[in-house]
Amino acid sequence: MNRRQSASAFFRSAVLSLLLVLAGSLQATAERIQLDISSSGVRKLTVAVLSFTGGQAGRDIARLVTSALEFHGFVQITDAAASADYVVEGSYFEQGGQMQVEGRLLDATADKRLPVRQFRGPIIQQDDLALRLADALVEDFTGEPGISRTSIAFVSDASGQKEIYIADVLGRKVRQITKHNHLCVSPRFSPDGSLLAYSSYHRGNQNLYLTDLSQNQTTTAISRREGMNLAPAFSPDGRSMIVTLSKDGSPDLYRLDMQGKILERLTEGAGINVSASFSPDGRSIAFVSDRSGKPQIYVMDMSSRKTRLLTLQGQENVEPSWSPKGDQIVYTSLTSGRYHIFAIPAGGGSPTRLTSGYGDYESPSWSPDGKQIVFSRKRNGHMELCAVFANGKGERTLFRLKGNQSYPRWSPRRR
Repeated sequence: MNRRQSASAFFRSAVLSLLLVLAGSLQATAERIQLDISSSGVRKLTVAVLSFTGGQAGRDIARLVTSALEFHGFVQITDAAASADYVVEGSYFEQGGQMQVEGRLLDATADKRLPVRQFRGPIIQQDDLALRLADALVEDFTGEPGISRTSIAFVSDASGQKEIYIADVLGRKVRQITKHNHLCVSPRFSPDGSLLAYSSYHRGNQNLYLTDLSQNQTTTAISRREGMNLAPAFSPDGRSMIVTLSKDGSPDLYRLDMQGKILERLTEGAGINVSASFSPDGRSIAFVSDRSGKPQIYVMDMSSRKTRLLTLQGQENVEPSWSPKGDQIVYTSLTSGRYHIFAIPAGGGSPTRLTSGYGDYESPSWSPDGKQIVFSRKRNGHMELCAVFANGKGERTLFRLKGNQSYPRWSPRRR
Protein backbone atom coordinates (compact mmCIF):
# COMPACT_ATOMS: atom_id res chain seq x y z
CA MET A 1 0.00 0.00 0.00
CA ASN A 2 1.45 3.40 -1.03
CA ARG A 3 1.40 6.54 1.13
CA ARG A 4 -1.72 7.97 -0.58
CA GLN A 5 -3.65 4.71 -0.12
CA SER A 6 -2.50 4.47 3.49
CA ALA A 7 -3.65 8.04 4.20
CA SER A 8 -7.00 7.33 2.52
CA ALA A 9 -7.50 4.18 4.58
CA PHE A 10 -6.62 6.06 7.76
CA PHE A 11 -9.13 8.80 6.86
CA ARG A 12 -11.90 6.25 6.17
CA SER A 13 -11.11 4.49 9.45
CA ALA A 14 -11.21 7.75 11.38
CA VAL A 15 -14.54 8.74 9.82
CA LEU A 16 -15.98 5.31 10.57
CA SER A 17 -14.82 5.55 14.20
CA LEU A 18 -16.34 8.99 14.50
CA LEU A 19 -19.66 7.76 13.08
CA LEU A 20 -19.67 4.85 15.52
CA VAL A 21 -19.03 7.22 18.43
CA LEU A 22 -21.81 9.54 17.27
CA ALA A 23 -24.17 6.62 16.81
CA GLY A 24 -23.38 5.39 20.31
CA SER A 25 -23.95 8.87 21.67
CA LEU A 26 -27.29 9.18 19.88
CA GLN A 27 -28.35 5.75 21.08
CA ALA A 28 -27.43 6.64 24.68
CA THR A 29 -29.42 9.85 24.34
CA ALA A 30 -32.39 7.98 22.89
CA GLU A 31 -32.34 5.62 25.86
CA ARG A 32 -33.05 8.54 28.21
CA ILE A 33 -36.22 10.52 28.47
CA GLN A 34 -34.44 13.90 28.82
CA LEU A 35 -37.21 15.55 30.81
CA ASP A 36 -36.50 19.20 31.62
CA ILE A 37 -37.76 19.27 35.20
CA SER A 38 -36.67 22.88 35.69
CA SER A 39 -39.39 24.09 33.36
CA SER A 40 -42.40 25.46 35.21
CA GLY A 41 -44.74 24.12 32.52
CA VAL A 42 -43.76 20.47 32.82
CA ARG A 43 -46.48 18.31 34.35
CA LYS A 44 -45.56 15.58 36.77
CA LEU A 45 -45.15 12.14 35.25
CA THR A 46 -47.18 9.36 36.80
CA VAL A 47 -44.86 6.53 37.81
CA ALA A 48 -45.71 3.15 39.31
CA VAL A 49 -42.97 1.39 41.27
CA LEU A 50 -43.68 -2.32 41.31
CA SER A 51 -42.65 -4.37 44.33
CA PHE A 52 -39.17 -5.71 43.66
CA THR A 53 -38.71 -9.44 43.59
CA GLY A 54 -36.67 -10.80 46.49
CA GLY A 55 -39.04 -11.00 49.43
CA GLN A 56 -39.22 -8.42 52.21
CA ALA A 57 -35.87 -6.85 51.28
CA GLY A 58 -37.14 -6.33 47.75
CA ARG A 59 -40.27 -4.62 49.04
CA ASP A 60 -38.20 -2.39 51.35
CA ILE A 61 -35.98 -1.39 48.44
CA ALA A 62 -39.00 -0.57 46.28
CA ARG A 63 -40.40 1.69 49.01
CA LEU A 64 -37.08 3.53 49.38
CA VAL A 65 -36.76 3.98 45.60
CA THR A 66 -40.32 5.36 45.58
CA SER A 67 -39.50 7.91 48.29
CA ALA A 68 -36.32 8.96 46.50
CA LEU A 69 -38.08 9.49 43.17
CA GLU A 70 -40.83 11.51 44.86
CA PHE A 71 -38.20 13.74 46.49
CA HIS A 72 -37.03 14.97 43.09
CA GLY A 73 -40.45 16.47 42.48
CA PHE A 74 -41.13 15.63 38.85
CA VAL A 75 -43.01 12.35 39.39
CA GLN A 76 -46.33 11.48 40.94
CA ILE A 77 -46.41 7.96 42.31
CA THR A 78 -49.43 5.84 41.49
CA ASP A 79 -50.47 2.31 42.45
CA ALA A 80 -52.25 1.87 39.13
CA ALA A 81 -49.52 0.60 36.81
CA ALA A 82 -51.99 0.31 33.94
CA SER A 83 -52.54 4.07 33.86
CA ALA A 84 -48.97 5.17 34.63
CA ASP A 85 -46.70 6.96 32.17
CA TYR A 86 -43.77 4.88 33.37
CA VAL A 87 -43.32 1.75 35.45
CA VAL A 88 -40.25 0.86 37.52
CA GLU A 89 -39.47 -2.85 37.51
CA GLY A 90 -36.82 -4.26 39.84
CA SER A 91 -35.32 -7.25 41.56
CA TYR A 92 -33.09 -8.07 44.49
CA PHE A 93 -31.09 -11.10 45.50
CA GLU A 94 -28.24 -11.85 47.87
CA GLN A 95 -25.51 -14.45 48.09
CA GLY A 96 -22.50 -14.89 50.37
CA GLY A 97 -22.95 -11.60 52.22
CA GLN A 98 -23.26 -9.69 48.94
CA MET A 99 -26.39 -8.31 47.32
CA GLN A 100 -27.47 -7.13 43.90
CA VAL A 101 -30.26 -4.71 43.13
CA GLU A 102 -31.38 -3.85 39.65
CA GLY A 103 -34.19 -1.93 38.05
CA ARG A 104 -35.27 -0.22 34.88
CA LEU A 105 -37.95 2.02 33.46
CA LEU A 106 -40.78 0.82 31.26
CA ASP A 107 -42.26 3.49 29.01
CA ALA A 108 -45.86 2.34 29.29
CA THR A 109 -47.14 4.49 26.42
CA ALA A 110 -44.57 3.16 23.95
CA ASP A 111 -44.21 -0.28 25.55
CA LYS A 112 -40.43 0.22 25.61
CA ARG A 113 -38.00 -0.83 28.31
CA LEU A 114 -34.88 1.20 29.00
CA PRO A 115 -31.61 -0.58 29.81
CA VAL A 116 -31.29 -2.27 33.20
CA ARG A 117 -29.48 -0.39 35.97
CA GLN A 118 -27.57 -2.78 38.24
CA PHE A 119 -25.65 -2.31 41.50
CA ARG A 120 -23.78 -4.77 43.73
CA GLY A 121 -22.32 -4.52 47.22
CA PRO A 122 -22.36 -5.82 50.78
CA ILE A 123 -25.77 -6.48 52.29
CA ILE A 124 -25.17 -3.80 54.94
CA GLN A 125 -25.21 -1.26 52.09
CA GLN A 126 -28.76 -2.14 51.06
CA ASP A 127 -30.17 1.36 51.49
CA ASP A 128 -27.24 2.98 49.73
CA LEU A 129 -27.55 0.64 46.74
CA ALA A 130 -31.28 1.35 46.56
CA LEU A 131 -30.55 5.08 46.46
CA ARG A 132 -27.88 4.55 43.81
CA LEU A 133 -30.54 2.86 41.73
CA ALA A 134 -32.98 5.72 42.34
CA ASP A 135 -30.39 8.28 41.22
CA ALA A 136 -29.70 6.22 38.10
CA LEU A 137 -33.41 6.15 37.28
CA VAL A 138 -33.54 9.94 37.72
CA GLU A 139 -30.69 10.12 35.21
CA ASP A 140 -32.78 8.06 32.78
CA PHE A 141 -35.52 10.67 33.12
CA THR A 142 -33.44 13.85 33.05
CA GLY A 143 -29.97 13.05 31.74
CA GLU A 144 -28.42 13.96 35.11
CA PRO A 145 -27.99 11.69 38.16
CA GLY A 146 -30.30 12.27 41.10
CA ILE A 147 -29.41 13.61 44.53
CA SER A 148 -30.92 10.89 46.74
CA ARG A 149 -27.56 10.15 48.37
CA THR A 150 -26.82 13.74 49.39
CA SER A 151 -27.12 15.16 52.90
CA ILE A 152 -27.96 18.43 54.60
CA ALA A 153 -25.94 19.87 57.48
CA PHE A 154 -27.72 22.20 59.86
CA VAL A 155 -27.78 23.67 63.36
CA SER A 156 -30.26 22.23 65.88
CA ASP A 157 -31.00 22.98 69.52
CA ALA A 158 -32.53 19.53 70.11
CA SER A 159 -29.89 18.76 72.77
CA GLY A 160 -30.46 22.04 74.59
CA GLN A 161 -27.50 23.71 72.86
CA LYS A 162 -27.08 24.70 69.23
CA GLU A 163 -24.96 21.92 67.74
CA ILE A 164 -24.21 20.77 64.18
CA TYR A 165 -26.15 17.83 62.72
CA ILE A 166 -26.34 16.04 59.39
CA ALA A 167 -29.36 14.23 57.91
CA ASP A 168 -29.88 12.50 54.59
CA VAL A 169 -32.30 14.33 52.31
CA LEU A 170 -35.10 11.87 53.07
CA GLY A 171 -34.76 12.64 56.80
CA ARG A 172 -34.17 8.99 57.75
CA LYS A 173 -30.71 9.22 59.28
CA VAL A 174 -29.93 12.13 61.60
CA ARG A 175 -26.41 12.33 63.01
CA GLN A 176 -25.06 14.77 65.59
CA ILE A 177 -21.63 15.99 64.52
CA THR A 178 -20.58 18.36 67.31
CA LYS A 179 -20.90 17.78 71.04
CA HIS A 180 -19.32 20.94 72.39
CA ASN A 181 -22.33 21.70 74.59
CA HIS A 182 -22.04 25.25 73.31
CA LEU A 183 -23.15 27.42 70.40
CA CYS A 184 -22.04 26.18 66.96
CA VAL A 185 -22.96 27.91 63.68
CA SER A 186 -22.43 28.02 59.90
CA PRO A 187 -21.65 24.44 58.78
CA ARG A 188 -19.93 24.20 55.39
CA PHE A 189 -19.02 21.09 53.32
CA SER A 190 -15.73 20.74 51.51
CA PRO A 191 -16.08 20.28 47.72
CA ASP A 192 -15.80 16.49 47.96
CA GLY A 193 -18.12 16.31 50.97
CA SER A 194 -15.56 14.56 53.18
CA LEU A 195 -14.99 17.50 55.55
CA LEU A 196 -17.32 19.80 57.44
CA ALA A 197 -16.27 23.22 58.69
CA TYR A 198 -18.13 25.16 61.36
CA SER A 199 -17.63 27.90 63.96
CA SER A 200 -17.97 27.25 67.69
CA TYR A 201 -17.88 29.42 70.80
CA HIS A 202 -17.02 26.61 73.23
CA ARG A 203 -13.56 28.09 73.99
CA GLY A 204 -14.93 31.60 74.54
CA ASN A 205 -14.07 32.90 71.07
CA GLN A 206 -15.75 32.23 67.75
CA ASN A 207 -13.19 29.77 66.39
CA LEU A 208 -13.24 27.86 63.11
CA TYR A 209 -13.02 24.05 63.08
CA LEU A 210 -12.82 21.29 60.49
CA THR A 211 -14.18 17.77 61.06
CA ASP A 212 -13.45 14.64 59.04
CA LEU A 213 -16.90 13.14 58.41
CA SER A 214 -15.56 9.71 57.50
CA GLN A 215 -14.86 8.89 61.15
CA ASN A 216 -16.22 11.90 63.09
CA GLN A 217 -13.37 11.78 65.61
CA THR A 218 -10.71 14.18 64.32
CA THR A 219 -11.65 17.86 64.63
CA THR A 220 -8.96 20.39 63.74
CA ALA A 221 -8.92 24.05 64.74
CA ILE A 222 -8.35 25.94 61.48
CA SER A 223 -8.41 29.45 62.89
CA ARG A 224 -8.39 30.65 66.52
CA ARG A 225 -7.55 34.24 65.77
CA GLU A 226 -8.96 36.84 68.12
CA GLY A 227 -12.46 37.90 67.15
CA MET A 228 -14.57 36.44 64.38
CA ASN A 229 -13.54 33.25 62.52
CA LEU A 230 -16.58 32.51 60.45
CA ALA A 231 -18.20 30.71 57.53
CA PRO A 232 -15.57 29.36 55.14
CA ALA A 233 -16.28 29.26 51.43
CA PHE A 234 -14.22 26.40 50.00
CA SER A 235 -12.68 26.95 46.59
CA PRO A 236 -14.00 24.45 44.01
CA ASP A 237 -10.58 22.76 43.82
CA GLY A 238 -10.57 22.24 47.60
CA ARG A 239 -7.16 23.85 48.07
CA SER A 240 -8.18 27.00 49.90
CA MET A 241 -11.07 28.73 51.61
CA ILE A 242 -12.32 32.25 52.11
CA VAL A 243 -13.06 33.08 55.74
CA THR A 244 -14.38 36.13 57.56
CA LEU A 245 -11.85 37.32 60.17
CA SER A 246 -12.03 40.36 62.45
CA LYS A 247 -8.57 40.08 63.96
CA ASP A 248 -7.73 43.62 62.83
CA GLY A 249 -11.05 45.19 63.78
CA SER A 250 -13.75 45.22 61.10
CA PRO A 251 -14.76 41.82 59.63
CA ASP A 252 -13.00 41.23 56.32
CA LEU A 253 -12.53 38.39 53.85
CA TYR A 254 -9.27 36.44 53.84
CA ARG A 255 -8.13 33.52 51.73
CA LEU A 256 -6.63 30.70 53.82
CA ASP A 257 -5.04 27.40 52.89
CA MET A 258 -6.49 24.18 54.26
CA GLN A 259 -4.21 24.36 57.30
CA GLY A 260 -5.51 27.83 58.21
CA LYS A 261 -2.54 29.89 57.02
CA ILE A 262 -3.52 33.29 55.63
CA LEU A 263 -2.64 33.51 51.94
CA GLU A 264 -4.07 36.96 51.25
CA ARG A 265 -6.54 39.57 52.41
CA LEU A 266 -9.34 40.23 49.92
CA THR A 267 -11.18 43.22 51.44
CA GLU A 268 -9.99 46.13 53.57
CA GLY A 269 -11.36 49.46 54.72
CA ALA A 270 -14.72 49.07 53.03
CA GLY A 271 -17.22 48.32 55.79
CA ILE A 272 -18.19 44.86 57.02
CA ASN A 273 -17.47 42.05 54.50
CA VAL A 274 -18.86 38.57 55.15
CA SER A 275 -20.56 35.45 53.70
CA ALA A 276 -18.43 34.59 50.68
CA SER A 277 -19.70 32.07 48.11
CA PHE A 278 -17.59 30.82 45.18
CA SER A 279 -18.82 30.57 41.63
CA PRO A 280 -18.58 26.94 40.41
CA ASP A 281 -15.59 27.79 38.17
CA GLY A 282 -13.76 29.48 41.06
CA ARG A 283 -13.26 32.70 39.11
CA SER A 284 -15.56 34.87 41.22
CA ILE A 285 -17.08 35.14 44.66
CA ALA A 286 -20.32 36.67 45.86
CA PHE A 287 -20.21 38.26 49.30
CA VAL A 288 -22.07 40.70 51.56
CA SER A 289 -20.83 44.19 52.38
CA ASP A 290 -22.39 47.27 53.98
CA ARG A 291 -19.91 49.61 52.27
CA SER A 292 -22.82 51.45 50.64
CA GLY A 293 -24.63 51.89 53.97
CA LYS A 294 -26.86 48.79 53.91
CA PRO A 295 -25.92 45.11 53.54
CA GLN A 296 -25.88 44.30 49.82
CA ILE A 297 -24.45 41.50 47.70
CA TYR A 298 -21.33 42.15 45.65
CA VAL A 299 -19.38 40.03 43.18
CA MET A 300 -15.58 40.03 43.10
CA ASP A 301 -13.47 38.83 40.19
CA MET A 302 -10.73 36.70 41.78
CA SER A 303 -8.14 37.60 39.15
CA SER A 304 -8.51 41.37 38.99
CA ARG A 305 -10.12 41.84 42.45
CA LYS A 306 -12.60 44.19 40.79
CA THR A 307 -15.91 44.32 42.64
CA ARG A 308 -19.39 45.10 41.37
CA LEU A 309 -22.69 45.63 43.17
CA LEU A 310 -25.19 42.88 42.35
CA THR A 311 -28.34 43.69 44.36
CA LEU A 312 -30.13 47.00 44.19
CA GLN A 313 -33.56 46.19 45.64
CA GLY A 314 -34.50 45.30 49.21
CA GLN A 315 -33.65 46.83 52.57
CA GLU A 316 -31.08 44.15 53.40
CA ASN A 317 -29.61 41.45 51.13
CA VAL A 318 -27.45 38.77 52.73
CA GLU A 319 -26.40 35.09 52.67
CA PRO A 320 -25.62 34.58 48.95
CA SER A 321 -25.34 31.05 47.57
CA TRP A 322 -24.05 30.56 44.03
CA SER A 323 -25.87 28.01 41.86
CA PRO A 324 -23.88 24.89 40.86
CA LYS A 325 -24.75 25.73 37.26
CA GLY A 326 -23.26 29.21 37.68
CA ASP A 327 -26.22 31.16 36.35
CA GLN A 328 -28.06 32.21 39.52
CA ILE A 329 -27.32 33.43 43.04
CA VAL A 330 -29.93 32.95 45.75
CA TYR A 331 -29.95 35.09 48.85
CA THR A 332 -32.00 36.33 51.80
CA SER A 333 -33.69 39.70 51.45
CA LEU A 334 -35.54 41.82 53.98
CA THR A 335 -38.68 43.00 52.22
CA SER A 336 -41.66 44.69 53.88
CA GLY A 337 -40.46 43.63 57.30
CA ARG A 338 -40.01 39.92 56.45
CA TYR A 339 -37.08 37.84 55.24
CA HIS A 340 -37.63 35.95 51.99
CA ILE A 341 -35.53 33.99 49.49
CA PHE A 342 -34.74 35.62 46.15
CA ALA A 343 -32.76 34.55 43.09
CA ILE A 344 -30.88 36.89 40.78
CA PRO A 345 -28.88 36.24 37.58
CA ALA A 346 -25.19 36.03 38.46
CA GLY A 347 -24.40 38.61 35.80
CA GLY A 348 -26.95 41.04 37.19
CA GLY A 349 -30.60 41.73 36.48
CA SER A 350 -33.98 41.62 38.11
CA PRO A 351 -34.38 39.38 41.16
CA THR A 352 -37.13 36.75 41.44
CA ARG A 353 -38.83 36.06 44.76
CA LEU A 354 -38.97 32.32 45.46
CA THR A 355 -40.87 32.25 48.77
CA SER A 356 -44.17 33.92 49.55
CA GLY A 357 -45.75 32.31 52.60
CA TYR A 358 -46.05 33.53 56.16
CA GLY A 359 -42.89 33.73 58.28
CA ASP A 360 -39.21 34.49 57.80
CA TYR A 361 -37.15 32.54 55.26
CA GLU A 362 -33.36 32.53 55.61
CA SER A 363 -30.01 30.83 54.82
CA PRO A 364 -30.62 29.41 51.32
CA SER A 365 -28.36 26.69 49.93
CA TRP A 366 -28.50 24.98 46.51
CA SER A 367 -28.83 21.27 45.88
CA PRO A 368 -25.83 19.95 43.89
CA ASP A 369 -27.96 19.53 40.75
CA GLY A 370 -29.09 23.17 40.94
CA LYS A 371 -32.77 22.21 40.91
CA GLN A 372 -33.72 22.75 44.58
CA ILE A 373 -32.94 25.15 47.41
CA VAL A 374 -32.99 24.40 51.12
CA PHE A 375 -33.55 27.13 53.70
CA SER A 376 -34.85 27.70 57.21
CA ARG A 377 -38.36 28.98 57.82
CA LYS A 378 -39.47 30.61 61.06
CA ARG A 379 -43.12 30.63 62.02
CA ASN A 380 -44.59 31.40 65.42
CA GLY A 381 -41.17 31.22 67.03
CA HIS A 382 -40.34 27.79 65.57
CA MET A 383 -37.65 27.21 62.92
CA GLU A 384 -37.65 24.25 60.54
CA LEU A 385 -35.88 23.27 57.34
CA CYS A 386 -37.80 23.58 54.09
CA ALA A 387 -37.04 23.25 50.39
CA VAL A 388 -38.37 24.75 47.19
CA PHE A 389 -37.65 24.04 43.55
CA ALA A 390 -35.59 26.54 41.57
CA ASN A 391 -38.71 27.86 39.85
CA GLY A 392 -40.27 28.77 43.22
CA LYS A 393 -42.72 25.87 43.17
CA GLY A 394 -43.20 23.01 45.61
CA GLU A 395 -42.28 24.59 48.95
CA ARG A 396 -42.43 21.93 51.68
CA THR A 397 -41.02 20.99 55.07
CA LEU A 398 -38.03 18.64 54.74
CA PHE A 399 -37.70 17.17 58.23
CA ARG A 400 -39.92 17.12 61.28
CA LEU A 401 -37.40 17.01 64.10
CA LYS A 402 -37.28 17.94 67.75
CA GLY A 403 -36.29 21.54 68.49
CA ASN A 404 -35.37 24.29 66.03
CA GLN A 405 -33.26 23.84 62.90
CA SER A 406 -31.34 26.59 61.09
CA TYR A 407 -28.31 27.37 58.88
CA PRO A 408 -28.85 24.48 56.40
CA ARG A 409 -26.17 23.55 53.90
CA TRP A 410 -26.60 20.99 51.10
CA SER A 411 -23.76 18.54 50.57
CA PRO A 412 -22.09 17.72 47.25
CA ARG A 413 -22.95 14.41 45.61
CA ARG A 414 -21.31 11.37 47.16
CA ARG A 415 -18.86 9.48 45.00
